[in-house]
Amino acid sequence: MPLRLYNSASRKKETLKPIKDGKVGIYVCGVTVYDLCHIGHARSAIVFDVLVKYLRARGFKVTYVRNFTDVDDKIIERSKKTGEDTITLAERYIKAFHEDMFALGVHDADVEPRATEHIDDIIDMIRRLVEKGVAYVVDTTVYFSVEKFDSYGQLSGRRLEEMVAGARIDIDEKKKHPMDFVLWKGTKPGEPKWQSPWGEGRPGWHIECSAMSCRYLGENFDIHGGGRDLIFPHHENERAQAMAANGVNFVNYWIHNGFLTVESEKMSKSLGNFITIKDALQLYHPQELRLFLLSKHYRSPLDFSRSALLETRSGLIRIYRTLQRLEEMIGPYKGNSKERTTPSLSQSDGDRLKSNFVRVMDDDLNTAGGLGLIFDRVRDINRLLDSSSQGEDTKSQLVKERRDLLSCSKVLGLLEVEPSKFFQQITKTPPEIDTDEIERMIQERRKARNEKDWTKADAIREELSKRGIILEDGPRGTKWRLKAEGSTKSLKKEVS
Repeated sequence: MPLRLYNSASRKKETLKPIKDGKVGIYVCGVTVYDLCHIGHARSAIVFDVLVKYLRARGFKVTYVRNFTDVDDKIIERSKKTGEDTITLAERYIKAFHEDMFALGVHDADVEPRATEHIDDIIDMIRRLVEKGVAYVVDTTVYFSVEKFDSYGQLSGRRLEEMVAGARIDIDEKKKHPMDFVLWKGTKPGEPKWQSPWGEGRPGWHIECSAMSCRYLGENFDIHGGGRDLIFPHHENERAQAMAANGVNFVNYWIHNGFLTVESEKMSKSLGNFITIKDALQLYHPQELRLFLLSKHYRSPLDFSRSALLETRSGLIRIYRTLQRLEEMIGPYKGNSKERTTPSLSQSDGDRLKSNFVRVMDDDLNTAGGLGLIFDRVRDINRLLDSSSQGEDTKSQLVKERRDLLSCSKVLGLLEVEPSKFFQQITKTPPEIDTDEIERMIQERRKARNEKDWTKADAIREELSKRGIILEDGPRGTKWRLKAEGSTKSLKKEVS
């Protein structure tokens, strides 16, 4: 079955047919670096990280480009508030972005261009648009004329006469049409500026992505991605600029991930539910966040809630406990999320998991279906571990089962932490847990068990359970761990 992806432009799934056989060019709109990234950014970054990993696992050679917008109205406004120059401010948030992505196991793109490094490319594209009569100059500002581009609105499915201005800046009375947008913005005192044929100024938001994507991937390339919120006006305007300037189709497949809400509400600082990636990583293990953000189809809306994350934690713990059991049976493995190589899925070697994983992932990158197969395989492994037959044949089968499980998981960026390290990280004791009290109660329970006072022993276990503590009795004594549910505090309170 060939890989099929939902194309936002055609509004249907299409078989991926790269322009160059075996090679795929992908451009994804990155962040505007004026603030810390939030969990909505995390979803988009992880979705396209998985797409790139999966394409490579399927044998494609991928060139992945993801930009940084490092000159913008919001950056300028923030720099005025902080007293930093825009370059220093942007650099600080680019560094924070890379820290967040590293923690989440998101690999760097092959090329990470910045708008300020491609001013010449941007000016050249604007110049061609002016020469073709698709753009016009007013004083030192250049506008794109939407009425001069016949298929404007085709990507978003909007009719020009029904649109309202939705750009980042206020409607400019100098425009010939309300939906015309800025390509080059005349400079204001104290703002970053570059010399151009139209006077000193800086690029508009939309033009940078058109210029940079064509610079690295060509005038027509395979896949352009981003969040669903970017379809209009950003991607609509990108498409119009590039096609008008170059005279060829811009992008063959437009891929967009769905919206993310928090506790069923749109994320907003005014609502107190704005969660940065750094905040989320204080509450949840990176693998938890990654598993959660892949738990639904990438085009579906996803609600970030404490109950959903706790369910994710419970499932992740089950998998890691199985991996822990496997280590006791067949030896350890070394996970490494820093390693960029992706296992090949081109050949399934007759393995049912790999074959089915490819089948569901080929259907529009169905990560939810892929995760379902992984959980099914974990149950199969546990049955083998629980079976009475534990000979060499069983061990050989378990070696293969684990290898195939980890190969599929690595494509999703999961299970790359060794079990011992995972449990050390995920069971970090919250400050409200009194470890001395827990140990005292365990000793009291042990004494009750030795005296065959089962009622008291059970009562102590029950009391600890109410506090979120699970006891595990074994030949080497009693160990305790936090429940998957952890604290009962609400998500909003924790991140405030």
